[in-house]
Amino acid sequence: MSENIKQIQGIKRAYEPNLTANNAGYQPVAKKKKGIPVVGTTLREMIHTSIKAEPTIVDSRSRNCPYLDTINRSVLDFDFEKLCSITLLNNNVYACLVCGKYFQGRGQKSCAYTHSVEAEHHVFINLLSLQIFCLPDNYEIIDSSLDDIKYVLNPTYSNEQIENLDKNEKMVRAYDGTLYLPGIVGLNNIKANDYCNVILQALINVGPLRDYFLQEDNYADIRVAPGDIMVNLVKRFGELVRKLWNPRNFKAHVSPHEMLQAVVKCSKKRFQITEQGDPVEFLAWLLNSLHLTLNGTKSANSSIIYKAFQGKMRVYTRKIPPVDMGEDEKRKLLATEEYQESSEETPYLFLSVDLPPPPLFRDELKESIIPQVPLFQILTKFDGQTAQELKTHKDNFLRRYEIIKLPPYLILCFRRFTKNTFFLEKNPTIVNFPIKNVDLRELLPEHRIDPSALTESPSTTYDLISNVVHDGEPGKGTYRVHVLHKGSGIWYELQDLHVIDVLPQMITLSESYLQIWERRDVDQLFKKA
Repeated sequence: MSENIKQIQGIKRAYEPNLTANNAGYQPVAKKKKGIPVVGTTLREMIHTSIKAEPTIVDSRSRNCPYLDTINRSVLDFDFEKLCSITLLNNNVYACLVCGKYFQGRGQKSCAYTHSVEAEHHVFINLLSLQIFCLPDNYEIIDSSLDDIKYVLNPTYSNEQIENLDKNEKMVRAYDGTLYLPGIVGLNNIKANDYCNVILQALINVGPLRDYFLQEDNYADIRVAPGDIMVNLVKRFGELVRKLWNPRNFKAHVSPHEMLQAVVKCSKKRFQITEQGDPVEFLAWLLNSLHLTLNGTKSANSSIIYKAFQGKMRVYTRKIPPVDMGEDEKRKLLATEEYQESSEETPYLFLSVDLPPPPLFRDELKESIIPQVPLFQILTKFDGQTAQELKTHKDNFLRRYEIIKLPPYLILCFRRFTKNTFFLEKNPTIVNFPIKNVDLRELLPEHRIDPSALTESPSTTYDLISNVVHDGEPGKGTYRVHVLHKGSGIWYELQDLHVIDVLPQMITLSESYLQIWERRDVDQLFKKA
């Protein structure tokens, strides 16, 4: 992860880097005045205005179309960008349900009409309105046997279905015969986007975030400024979440092509599909981008992102006198106001944890020593007592971090990569951690250890739900993620399209890079909200 969190690209709103960016995570600062509504349109209005009502002919064949048996569900793939295969335009696009290709329009001079005549493929679906037509006869087909195709194109969920997602432990069968668990579905690696895939897989298993995006009504009425492309990020992320949890998929994997296209465009090519990136940087950008696009502010409850991931800490900073200065001069400087310790409260979305430096030498057998460190040992950085020296080009500081509020979902990022003048180095230290029952009460200030005083963090016990691992050389290598399926209680390892179950004991042996922990009182907290 880069040493300095730069201005997040692709967002037309101001950002300010937090002083604790290198050590404790960071937070966006939305420049939005209270009481002034956001001028623009909503996602719902954008969708409806893009669907143009075309005159259709309804006759006896509408409910008795002779071409329904030509539909080939095995070739249908709605994961890719909705562009005409001839004109490469994205308005009024139809998919041929016989060969799966996309074409524009259905008039007599349109690409879909020409394809229906030349290839004798007659059944097409409008990718926005979900209407199905027979061409070149140009009448709408009304048949309940086509509902499964419409559902795959746009899955919808009731409140009851969402409530039962974490209770389901049964595998379902896709149309191609493959068994899979909804929510535990492989993602295509187009070239080098595995660093995005692991973050997407980790986030879609965060219960409140998943439940929010499964229902499009939650964010369809959020107003966006005219020409704001960031709304596509929210729309595509919601579509991806709904597809990954779809119990009626045609295949047991999903392509994140549309989501990644939105990422590339909205980040102004900061994150690429063809170049390996850093999952931590991508996670930070994605969370902040979603928060601001959902009209989030500095308020802790202004978006689902802050509700789930935002914590609060107090940072103590004290300036250090120069080393080569005499004792008397140091004593005088320390008495001045400039060298007094100051404190500041700051929110965070994730905690960046330092790993101890690896050994420089090998053991007697000339084999590399892989050091290990307990999780609680490296978390002492945030106990409010352990001080760290921060060096700048001009001055040196001592800084302490004290956790004030623990978030419902705690994200830990282990700083495995350090960049020096010549190359990027990777720290191979293994972090020893339990999978369940991690109590972080000791990180809270002493005056809040008493249970009666735990007002902001009623529970301090966490369980691991996601674990991102890096394998290979720094700057290269591959990423995989371990995800807990709550319904069955089984851990799964997902690496692009490969999905296998894994023993919990194997997770602790991996080179963890990023983890998401769930607080024990999350269900009661979000039900109350």
